[in-house]
Amino acid sequence: MTASKLASLDYAIHELIAKRYSPYVFEPREVEKEKLWSCFEAARWSPSSYNEQPWSFILAAREDTEGFGTLLSCLVEGNRDWAQNAGVLVLTVVSTRFQRNGQINQMALHDMGLAVAALTFQATSLGLHVHQMEGILRSKCRHEFRIPASHEPVTAFALGYAGHPIAGVNEKFRQRDQSVRERRPISEFVFQTKWGDTQKL
Repeated sequence: MTASKLASLDYAIHELIAKRYSPYVFEPREVEKEKLWSCFEAARWSPSSYNEQPWSFILAAREDTEGFGTLLSCLVEGNRDWAQNAGVLVLTVVSTRFQRNGQINQMALHDMGLAVAALTFQATSLGLHVHQMEGILRSKCRHEFRIPASHEPVTAFALGYAGHPIAGVNEKFRQRDQSVRERRPISEFVFQTKWGDTQKL
């Protein structure tokens, strides 16, 4: 990875967090099965409210030409342009109600996020990259994958090996992959005693 993709830190963090980024340029190559299942094993052990584990994943590896093409067609056009080179495409789906009592699970999306985060850092540890996508065609996802009414398609993500943003790559994606990662400072989102109080301990 290029130096521009390393996080510019104010405080020390784990190197997996510092070097994680979401590439637009992927190498069109398969992901080894052992690595792939290790990523989902990490998701399996993430925390969830009442241990509900409301997440489900529909995956399509690029070697499964038909399945990969179907999931690719469920992405908005702008995402299809770059995600077509990923090793694996994954659709995330959540159960909207607790199995234990049928009540609405207001933590389902939160817990899905935790699972995908665990998967993402496991992928990073294996030399892989994950790029999250909100831009999916939800009705098409439901139809193509026969998702029941009790579940909701949420996002998709591309998983695979980052490519090299060199000549020949779409200029827009090349620039994005070479841009410096930026984040708001902690003082803008961590408050004490009351909303907006940014005084440090």
